[in-house]
Amino acid sequence: MLTVSSRAAAGTGNRLRSPNFMAKDTFASQQSISAIDALRAKYITTARDQIFETHLDRQFQRDAVGLLIAKPRKFTATGDTHGVILIEGAGGGKTSLVHHVLNNHPALQSDDPTCKPWVGVRVPSPATLKSLGLEILRETGYPSVSNARKEWDIWSLVRTRLKLLGTVVLWIDEAHDLFRAGKAIEDILKMLKSIMQGEGAVILVLTGVDKLWEMASYDDQVKRRYSKVTLPEISASTHDKMFRGIIKAFCEKVELVAPDENDLIDRLVYASRGRFGRCIENIHAALEAAILNGDTALTVQHFAESWGMNEGVVPGKNVFLAPRWAEIDLTQLHKPL
Repeated sequence: MLTVSSRAAAGTGNRLRSPNFMAKDTFASQQSISAIDALRAKYITTARDQIFETHLDRQFQRDAVGLLIAKPRKFTATGDTHGVILIEGAGGGKTSLVHHVLNNHPALQSDDPTCKPWVGVRVPSPATLKSLGLEILRETGYPSVSNARKEWDIWSLVRTRLKLLGTVVLWIDEAHDLFRAGKAIEDILKMLKSIMQGEGAVILVLTGVDKLWEMASYDDQVKRRYSKVTLPEISASTHDKMFRGIIKAFCEKVELVAPDENDLIDRLVYASRGRFGRCIENIHAALEAAILNGDTALTVQHFAESWGMNEGVVPGKNVFLAPRWAEIDLTQLHKPL
């Protein structure tokens, strides 16, 4: 049963709602929640996409008129390709960004069901070269492979499989986990390098948190072989208009009045640690709080409620409530005031 806010109750003269009214109200809220779920599934294109696309496009060959084609550029006489390493902190939205760009890239489209222009996997647990190789094979639809097979044999199958499917890009997400697994960094880089050499070589895209570049740039060869993308943090001063536009559009979708608090975006960006993905998640959560409360307008109170629940903080440390919110240390949220 939905919770009715004090304002909603006051609007009805504090009278109990009839069963029919409640049924309609519940149905309307269910529709709004479904609308929020639809918003969560919708990708938001920003200038960040273009940053990654620019790095990625340089890895493809072009045809006679300059259009990108589904063939990796070869940077050596022996047919070596290059790759891209994208770095961003947790919650920034890098996984959604890379998936969207690859899924919509003009050079990676194919109507052939036997062709898979790009393959994307997340480093599995336990994070080993063998488990990663098996995950890549699984993602390509290869029949189950015995875990007893040797590491080198599995990666030989990976190369063969990617070549057979006409794969141009291999994307490994959460790649930093692979380098933390205790395996010699040199061995990991050597194996990854092997799929970027010779016939059937692919463009390798690695995504992860800040430490990925530090771990991956083991030597100068890696720095030459990979283009590094560091997505900038979100700033309230430069992204205020963008976020207000997003919030307004979202509110229209769920039939809520958009908020007008002057410092809302400043608080939102700070509470989201300057990460784009977290900002969007916090907006979604606030919209849901407003709907479940039965309110007709989105306010900073809804952000405070949803963010406070998610972070598990007391009001004095709630960025959306505290007068001196910019002084709150987000790394010390659960220490006593």
